[in-house]
Amino acid sequence: MDLCLSMFPWAKFRTTKGALKLHCQLDDAGHIPSFAVVTDGKCHDVRAAKTFFNLLPDSIYCMDKGYFDFGFFRRIHDTKAFFVTRAKNNLNHTVTGQQELPKNKAVLADQTITLNGFYSHQDFPFPLRLVRYYDADNDRTFEFLTNNFHLAAATIAAIYKARWQIEAFFKFIKQNLKVKTFLGTSKNAVLTQLWVALCYFLLLAYIKFQTKYRFSLYYLHRMVREMLLERISLIDLLGLNDAKLPKVRDKDQLCLAF
Repeated sequence: MDLCLSMFPWAKFRTTKGALKLHCQLDDAGHIPSFAVVTDGKCHDVRAAKTFFNLLPDSIYCMDKGYFDFGFFRRIHDTKAFFVTRAKNNLNHTVTGQQELPKNKAVLADQTITLNGFYSHQDFPFPLRLVRYYDADNDRTFEFLTNNFHLAAATIAAIYKARWQIEAFFKFIKQNLKVKTFLGTSKNAVLTQLWVALCYFLLLAYIKFQTKYRFSLYYLHRMVREMLLERISLIDLLGLNDAKLPKVRDKDQLCLAF
């Protein structure tokens, strides 16, 4: 999150630039954050993950190249969990095996590899799986790296594709929860606004789940925003639509007597 250094001097990132980072772990089951931490802009993604993230056994952690670190992968492996990420182009490795390719022509290769680099092999001395996958929709070829040898190669690619949900989450809170414009300039004011936005998001997700609300989370947020100052119960609010909203607003409009 970019900040004006003259107004937020405590968030110095570059010589003339300020910034904060929101590191978030998104639970794919409900598309809600299971963990979040705010750091200064200089904190690397991997360092935040190593320091703050709570790893659970039998979980699958999907991450982009910003978290590419074999020491971090070793921690996930030792926790008896799995990871899926994009392989770097300069990955120094040796192919030691080949899984049988499925009939799905999108899977170009499914290999077992070991790392050749001295430090990388020390950090992760175990076999890894390298899946080469062709994305016909974008006409691109991707290479995925994982320690999971049980799931199908196409499933590994689908898991990484689901990582886009974290981008959608950040886009939602930036565009709809007003975290690009801050009400205060102190560190406490900025952090308070960020945590309030995240708490509000979780409350919306909880209401949508408990009430089995059939519309999107954005539509529910829009209803709450439009009727925030109106005297209407939550049950009645969940039953509103674009046709009913103006009528309720006109009916409950506050009138001042002079």
